[in-house]
Amino acid sequence: MGAHFSTALGASLLAGLVTTIGIYVIRHFEEWGQKNTTYFSCFAAGVLISVSFLHIIPKSFEMNAHAPWYLLGGYLALHFFNRFITVFVCDKNPDSAIGLVPLLGIGFHSLIDGVVYSITFSVSIFTGVVTAIGMVLHEFPEGIVTYVLLIRGGFSQRRSTILAFLAAALTTPLGTLISFPMISQIEKPVLGAMLSVSAGALVYVGATHLLPHAEHEPRKYSLVALLGGILVAVGIVLSKS
Repeated sequence: MGAHFSTALGASLLAGLVTTIGIYVIRHFEEWGQKNTTYFSCFAAGVLISVSFLHIIPKSFEMNAHAPWYLLGGYLALHFFNRFITVFVCDKNPDSAIGLVPLLGIGFHSLIDGVVYSITFSVSIFTGVVTAIGMVLHEFPEGIVTYVLLIRGGFSQRRSTILAFLAAALTTPLGTLISFPMISQIEKPVLGAMLSVSAGALVYVGATHLLPHAEHEPRKYSLVALLGGILVAVGIVLSKS
C-alpha cells in the first residue's frame, strides 16, 4: 500500500497545486489565462479520452466481466449530476446560478477526482500515472473557471480566491486521503468495476465537458493541442506494451 498510496497522494497534491496556479494566473494575468486556457483544455481532453480507450477501459474489462455496464454507468452518473445542477438548481435559483451553486458542483467533481486517483493507483502505478497526466492538466482550466464564476457571482477577488482554492484545489487530495484506505482493501473484480466507472467519468470530462467548453472559445491552434494530447497518450501507452 505504501508506494501506491504515496504516488496517489502525490498526484492529487500536484493536481491541487495546478488548480491553485490556474486561480493565481487568472487573478494576476487575466489576459494570458483567458487566451490559453482553451489549449490546456484541448490537450487534457486528448490525453483523458485516449488513455481511457487505450488503457483504462481494456484494463477494467480484464478485471471485471461486467465492466461495460459500469463504464456506461460512470459516464451517465456524471452527466446526470451535471444536468441536475444545471436544470434543477441553477435554472430554479437564477440568483445563485453564477457563484455558490456551481462551486458546489465543482467541489464534488474535484472530490471525485481524488477518488479516481485512489482507484487507478490501486490498480497499478502505470495506470495511475497515465490517468494523472490528463487529470492534472485539466485542473488548470478548472481553477480558472471556478474563480471566474465566483467573480461573476459578485464575490470579491480575495473571497473568490479562497473559495476557489477550497472547492477546486483542496478537495482533490482530500478525496484521495478519505478513499484510498478503503479502496486499497477491496478485491480485484470490485476494483475493476470501480476502474470502469472511473473510465466512464474520465470520458465524460474529456469529451462532454472539456471539448465543448473549448469549442465555445475557439483558438487557432486548439486542434493542434488536442492532437498533441492524443499523441502523448498514445506514446505513453505504446511504450508500456
